Amino acid sequence: MINRINKNQVRAKKHDRIRNTLSGTADRPRLNVYRSTSHIYAQIIDDESGKTLASSSTLDKTLAEKLAGLNKKQQAELVGKDIAKKAKKAGVKHVVFDRGGYIYTGRIQALSEGARSSGLEF
Repeated sequence: MINRINKNQVRAKKHDRIRNTLSGTADRPRLNVYRSTSHIYAQIIDDESGKTLASSSTLDKTLAEKLAGLNKKQQAELVGKDIAKKAKKAGVKHVVFDRGGYIYTGRIQALSEGARSSGLEF
């Protein structure tokens, strides 16, 4: 029998190691990203109070019309812009970026650049 490496388990271990040192505060909450094969999700979380301040994903009904016909990387950039807009409404300007154990490339990079271009600082 061949031992196969489960990439998602490796990613989850990396995320756990990152989360030991990375934490969101009320002044600087955490921008968490989760990427599935079809969708991408982003949340702004205050870890001290344990509350989600804002969230966005490719499944949001408000983004459905804008996402139609775009590739996944372009969709991730729009989700980044949307989460930055929602963060401003919640009074958040500075965040700590938690890439969730994913490599900073592709959709993760597109989401963060979209958020930065809309005024979110990290």
